[in-house]
Amino acid sequence: MKNLALPFFAASAIQNVGFAAPAEPQESLHERLENGLGRTPALGYNNWNNGGCTHATADAALKVADLMISLGLKDAGYQYLNIDDCWASKSRDSSGNLVADPAKWPQGIKPVTDKIHGMGLKFGLYGDAGTMTCAGYPGSQGHEAQDAKKLASWGVDYWKHDACYLPCATGGTPQTCWDGRSSTKAYYATMRDALAGAGRPILFSMCQWGRDSVWTWGKDYGNSWRMSGDIANSWSSLANIAANAADIAQYAAPGGFNDLDMLQVGNGGLNDNEERAHVGLWFIAKSPILIGTDLSKLKQSTLSLLKNKALIAINQDSLGKAATYFRPAGKPAPVKGTLYPYWAGPLKDGVVVGLVAVDGAATLSINFADVPGLGSGSWKWTEVFTDATGTGTSVSAALGAHDMRVYKITKA
Repeated sequence: MKNLALPFFAASAIQNVGFAAPAEPQESLHERLENGLGRTPALGYNNWNNGGCTHATADAALKVADLMISLGLKDAGYQYLNIDDCWASKSRDSSGNLVADPAKWPQGIKPVTDKIHGMGLKFGLYGDAGTMTCAGYPGSQGHEAQDAKKLASWGVDYWKHDACYLPCATGGTPQTCWDGRSSTKAYYATMRDALAGAGRPILFSMCQWGRDSVWTWGKDYGNSWRMSGDIANSWSSLANIAANAADIAQYAAPGGFNDLDMLQVGNGGLNDNEERAHVGLWFIAKSPILIGTDLSKLKQSTLSLLKNKALIAINQDSLGKAATYFRPAGKPAPVKGTLYPYWAGPLKDGVVVGLVAVDGAATLSINFADVPGLGSGSWKWTEVFTDATGTGTSVSAALGAHDMRVYKITKA
């Protein structure tokens, strides 16, 4: 999270031109981070889009854990329960340790983590690479190794590392810096190494909003990396993020994935068609999937989307390749930064195809011969939202505005 939401184009325009930062370790940029985690995108919950600071409490975390189980989300594969900013006290203790706010966590973090682990779930927390978190709580700068060991002692499984209050080339340490000369690499390298030495496997979720073209180097630093500014609760926001994710699909692979940000389904800003497209695009783009809504008020239609077994299987496919645009014969070319109707990506046992009614109601038709990874001849298809099936050389979908269909294509 951050308090100042900025559009993706601000991040994509940044070029790294060498603002001074801590020295980076010498390492091969050809080796993907291998901490044994993030082999498929993380599936779970984050509280930020559902109340922000007010839900960064032990009571809220345990209620979510109960709901993840009773609603069948745990059984569907969602395992991480993550608490975002504002969980900590405003000051470290006399030894420099992070301290959970005693008003929000009366027994501390460890007893809550133990309960969540006992329910078969994993627990995540939030911190920051700078001097403070985005909401003004202690950041990890200068305390990385100490914080990583504290997290391990609490049994934390997932660490989201934000990028507020870092030095900015324009001067000072503002809440958010978008100056292209202000590199974040070294700060994330320091925390990566601290987590590696903490004595417990902790998934490293990098959240620096697409600065420094993070997708080109993130694989060496974390298990996922945010590739945009914060998502808003609107169609235009999710369409913008998805459009830019298509341009960087090649950087996703087991161990590290482009993070399109937390879901907004269930929060009232999207209609049913848009919710379907939201989850469809996020799942086939191999984004981490973090639910961000009040689970106690979730509509059945939204819950069914989130628990869709076929869609989850596509997101969790072991090949780990993200879908991106393809151009069918006779169709206009994609425009950079604009959502395009035609998506495809490889799976270990086939190909996923997505069709999106971007601008309004439309009937979208494709020949399988135009789809990368397929070819001429007859193919078997299954549509994940409707369970429709068929065999042939093409497929067609009549869609309402902003609706989506996702097809798994296999040999006939």
